[in-house]
Amino acid sequence: MWSSFWRSRDRFSLDELRYLTDQLQKVQIVNNVNKNFVIETLRSISELITYGDQHDSNYFDFFMERQVMGEFVRILKVSRIVSISLQLLQTTSIMIQNLKSERAIHYMFSNEHINFLITYTFDFRNEELLSYYISFLRAISGKLDKNTISLLVKTQNGTWLVVSGSSWQEMHGLLPKQQQTLNPKLVGVCCLNNACYEEVVSFPLYVEAIRFASHEESMIRTAVRALTLNVYHVGDESVNRFVAKAPHADYFSNLLTFFQKQCLYLNGMVSETLKNLDSDTTTAILNVVDEIEDNLYYISDVISAGIPEVGRLITVNILQLLIFPLLLPSLQLDAVDDIQIGAITSLYLLCCILRIVKIKDLANTIAASLFCPPEAFVPDSETKLNGHAPDHGYEIQQTENKNVIEVDGCSKKILPSLSSSSLVHPEDIISKGVSRLTLRDALLSYITAGDDLQVLSSLSILATLLQTKELDETMLDALGILPQRKQHKKLLQQALVGEDLREDQLFSSGRSFIRDGFSCELDGYLQNLKEQYGVACSSLEVGTSPSVHRFQVLDALVSLFCRSNISPETLWDGGWLLRQLLPYSESGFNNQHLELLRTSRTQDSYKNSTYALLEEARGTWPDLLVTVLRDEWKRCKRAMEAPSPRKELKCMLLPLDKPSFDDVLPNKSSFVAGERMCKVVKVFVLLHQLQIFFLGRALPEQPPTCPPSDIPENSRARNAALDVSGPKLGSELRLVDAVPCRIAFERGKERHFCVLAISVGASGWILLAEELPLKKHYGIIRVVAPLASSDPTIDQKYSRWLHLRIRPSTLPFLDPAKLITHGKAKTKAPVDGRWTLSFMDDESCKSALSMILEEIDLQSNEVKKRLKPLLNHEGAIDVPDASPHPPDDASSSNATPSNSL
Repeated sequence: MWSSFWRSRDRFSLDELRYLTDQLQKVQIVNNVNKNFVIETLRSISELITYGDQHDSNYFDFFMERQVMGEFVRILKVSRIVSISLQLLQTTSIMIQNLKSERAIHYMFSNEHINFLITYTFDFRNEELLSYYISFLRAISGKLDKNTISLLVKTQNGTWLVVSGSSWQEMHGLLPKQQQTLNPKLVGVCCLNNACYEEVVSFPLYVEAIRFASHEESMIRTAVRALTLNVYHVGDESVNRFVAKAPHADYFSNLLTFFQKQCLYLNGMVSETLKNLDSDTTTAILNVVDEIEDNLYYISDVISAGIPEVGRLITVNILQLLIFPLLLPSLQLDAVDDIQIGAITSLYLLCCILRIVKIKDLANTIAASLFCPPEAFVPDSETKLNGHAPDHGYEIQQTENKNVIEVDGCSKKILPSLSSSSLVHPEDIISKGVSRLTLRDALLSYITAGDDLQVLSSLSILATLLQTKELDETMLDALGILPQRKQHKKLLQQALVGEDLREDQLFSSGRSFIRDGFSCELDGYLQNLKEQYGVACSSLEVGTSPSVHRFQVLDALVSLFCRSNISPETLWDGGWLLRQLLPYSESGFNNQHLELLRTSRTQDSYKNSTYALLEEARGTWPDLLVTVLRDEWKRCKRAMEAPSPRKELKCMLLPLDKPSFDDVLPNKSSFVAGERMCKVVKVFVLLHQLQIFFLGRALPEQPPTCPPSDIPENSRARNAALDVSGPKLGSELRLVDAVPCRIAFERGKERHFCVLAISVGASGWILLAEELPLKKHYGIIRVVAPLASSDPTIDQKYSRWLHLRIRPSTLPFLDPAKLITHGKAKTKAPVDGRWTLSFMDDESCKSALSMILEEIDLQSNEVKKRLKPLLNHEGAIDVPDASPHPPDDASSSNATPSNSL
């Protein structure tokens, strides 16, 4: 008997749950004495309910019968201890997250206890308590569907009925029949009317959550956004109307206001980084960029819920709070004091919005805005049209402080503009000081006269517009960036439906399918800009053909390829855009396209790139020139034929000429020369492929180059018994033409060698070999150094000394595994070595010098020979066998000019 009395209860049993519930009901007040007991009781009850939901339904039947949720609420009311609130929120969250049965979830949500916990006044000055509260709200949202969401809202005309516990449970099938005779107790309320068809007047879960939408802690913002998405994706019409009407619709304007502040902060960081580049600021920019893109993806997820009114609210707020007052005004070419954001940041944000936020009206409105002058979006610079100053739909007031503006009652500091004031204004679009320059014209001006980042940003926005599926094709054609294959497709469709099209129009590549001015779609969006937002487009010429705009874009791209101060990577992006705009076969080209090829600017640019490439054949890295050329050819071909530009948008915000190494290297460094050689090759490859493309020819997989030549019989390599694999340390060779010398690799330790210069094809080496004492005229290779860039020089004071520069055997940035990326640590560049060889007499020194120069010439001539088929291809410039020095206007290079080809 005594053993049964002292026997402990099973921890996971109904008796244990009954015992814990009884103990909890006895608690009348919670203080420091019993708080630990209450916390442990709450935690144990949540474990038992979760266990019972998966193993035995009697556990939850008991939970409902004894109204344990009501006890939880009572404990919260009689306690003022933070740890109790924390445990209660955690307990309820764990139960909601782990309950699997539908009837259990319906019970939890069907009474007012959950809403009471949601609306309870917690002390959120405690950060841990706020974190638990947000997790509690998110756990509830994870169980929302069309059935459960109606249990958490109140409707305007709904009839709420209080029923007894057993009858309510029997109505919903929550109790087995053998338990339906239990004493009735008040357990909750239910709506007899379907809430989905009533006007929702209260939704505490949503209302309380969005209060923390702009919290400084990112984890809380993320949880709130996940909750709102769970609400939007339920698809309840009444709830959708509730979230889209005032005052709850302010959530979307507050969301865009918060996003606006992030954009201004990003602009300030970009401005500082362009002035003082270091890895810390670059990493900080990338972190802000990630958060900005996350915000846009959240907006995109909200739109995907398919709530029309919410989509309209987001469109209006993006336009009125961000695009019209901030982004578009910054695109004007002149630097204006009252512009808050730079052109580069603005173009980046426009690209992000177009790529991520998939709203047709938004995309087409942005595109239509490009036909307006930037002054139309700057309230301080408004010009009255017909005696009326337009209302832009957003209120911006100038305060007494000239560096602060007021947007919707909120004062904001003006950040410095990144727009360059040195850009040249095209005189053909400016008359008597009054600019007729549209935003579209400004983009083209950035391409023809802007700096590297401005060119890249303008190309990116044009490429983004071209790839935006939500944009009407007629809008693309009006902008002059509709791909020609899509024009033919449209013309063919019009012909198939019986529209009046002549055959020459259908197969003409130089005519747009919009023949009479701009499309009606564009006219509609321009009219909407004027009526809804007060933005008037007064500079658009009536009757202008889209083909005119098309050739403006093509001319700007051709001008870009003639610029020498633009990075090769940016030029490649321009090449991609040009390839999209022109046909892909020879039959699609007409005389106007071929005129682009024959322009003197294009020919001069290609000629200069050819001479620069030839100079590299006698430069620092001739042994790698053909290899780099073949690699860049494949990369450029892939980039031209890719479905989209290869760069991430965030590259627009970071300087393109970022140094590869921490060290400040001298201009004569082999690494500097290697980077220059790679740039020369990239520019040449692009222009060469465009030459082939302009001719309507297919690009070969590899550049047409000659195979390596056989080793001549009378060469030093043949006399030394070397093969095409080159010299190997420790191997034996014949010392024909080798010159004895001395060199000290360590102070005080002079060694005797025989120096021999050898070239094999495009490769070349300087060898130091130890003569074998028992085998005359033979030696062992001890040291191997590259022949190229050795720059042999006899010492001016000691004529028996020969100085050599020894560069590394390869370039580290040619290895993909060692490529430098933004925000990562840079590598330390090795310095070039220096040798000083001492000879027995002056004649030996001069003989070694002559031998090295002769082999350098042989190596350079071999490289030129391999390049000859590429440079003399059909349609390119003619390169004679004996190439003279380049003309004065050719691109400059530190390498010695080539002598022959």
